[in-house]
Amino acid sequence: MITKDSGTPAVRAVVSTALAVAVRAPLGIRPPRLWSGLRTGAVTAGAVVAVVAALTAVPRVRTGMNDRRIPADPVRWMALEIPVATAWTEEMLFRGVLQTVAVRALGPTVGPVVQAAAFGLWHIPDARRVGDPVLGTVVVTGVAGWVFGWLAKHSGSVVASVLAHAAFNESAAVAALVVQSRR
Repeated sequence: MITKDSGTPAVRAVVSTALAVAVRAPLGIRPPRLWSGLRTGAVTAGAVVAVVAALTAVPRVRTGMNDRRIPADPVRWMALEIPVATAWTEEMLFRGVLQTVAVRALGPTVGPVVQAAAFGLWHIPDARRVGDPVLGTVVVTGVAGWVFGWLAKHSGSVVASVLAHAAFNESAAVAALVVQSRR
């Protein structure tokens, strides 16, 4: 079973991609779907970064960013852990493998909801580890999982959801680093 701590970022990315290929997930990582995914992902990433930046003005959000534990090696965190071990790997597992299998088994309406719910539940250990509210984390990441699934389906490429996912996590990491550097 793949967990968030299974192997190096490269191993997690390769294994999750192999699983997506094994279930014949429509990844859309070749042109012309790739171009659509890049366009959709870039536009979404820009919007995500703007929203995260705006949220730093909210005192409660800023306090949470200030209290967030930053990994010992922030460069590795931002260069490998977030984009490869988290965004790519989770998109392959949830939007590649799980959404594909769930849609085939349950249909195009229920399948994405199942994938999104699983994505929300996947974040329970993270919420507990950092002291975030579990229910709130499950709901927010579940909604994000549904949006990521919609982006992948709408663009025809999982690259759109990878870019949106990475943009959210990276911009939140940068915001936390900036907020903490000012204290």
